[in-house]
Order: sequence, then C-alpha cells, then structure tokens
Amino acid sequence: MARLLPGHVFKAKRVLKIMKLAEILSGGRVASGVAVTSKKRALEEIAKLLAQGTPSVSHVDILNSLASREKLGSTGLGHGVAIPHGRMAGISSSVGAFVRLKHPVDYETHDGQPVDLVFGLLVPQNATGEHLQHLAAIAEKFSDDAFCTQVREARDEAALHALLTH
Repeated sequence: MARLLPGHVFKAKRVLKIMKLAEILSGGRVASGVAVTSKKRALEEIAKLLAQGTPSVSHVDILNSLASREKLGSTGLGHGVAIPHGRMAGISSSVGAFVRLKHPVDYETHDGQPVDLVFGLLVPQNATGEHLQHLAAIAEKFSDDAFCTQVREARDEAALHALLTH
C-alpha cells in the first residue's frame, strides 16, 4: 500500500498534490462590489489585479492573454461563475485574483446565466500540469452552490479572501 503525504491524494495510480488557493491568491488581489458593464470590462479588472502579482508583466499583456483564451471559448463555468485564465511568458509562478461584481454581466456561458463571480488565473507559459491542477481546484470549489452563496454573501474583501483560501 502506498503511503501518502499530507496534502496529497491517490488517483489513477498517481499521487497528485492538492492545490490550495492560498498558494496563488493574496488578500490584495481580491475585490468586491466592482461595477462593470461587460465581460471585457470584467476581464480588464481581473487583469489589473493579476498584474499586482506579476510586476514584470503589464496588465495589458495579461488582458491580451485572457482575451486570447476567451476567443477559444467562454471560460464561464455556469451558475454565475467564470474562471478566465491564461499562460504568460516571463512569470515564474501561478497567480490568482478574484472579483465579485456589483452586478452580473453577460459572459456567454453555456447555461446563459450572467456572471458575478470571477476568478482569474495566470500561469507560467510551460506549466501545463500546474495549470490544470489550479483550474481543477478552482472549478471544484466554485461548483459547490453552498460555497458560491457564501461568497456572494461575504461582507468584505477580507471575508472573501478567507473563504477562498480555506
């Protein structure tokens, strides 16, 4: 029988490290009550927050990466949640940012529901495995309706950060 280290799970004959959002999301990259009127503006806000965690890359370059990914298909998860993400040369580790919008916006999601919860993810250009682990962890968290309700009801950025990272 294989012994597992804390923070790891056994899956399909492989051991995968469980990714924690606290590894990529600082309190300074969480915003609440952001007023935007479109998907493009939501992406701009996420890009600005992501840029705070990647001083070597401009928010314009990050926005271009996120927009390029959106052209392949909407990153809307459904139920009011979107996970825009992109790869970026020039960064050494993954960075996350979160925005709770003041009013939901059309995000071209498969379920047609407007989005009010946006978690942005930026990963190093060649970090394929890490990219997938982060996306899976974020999607799993936001697939829980009770969790999304708590996020929507959180009183401020500090409460949001605590919810997202625990």
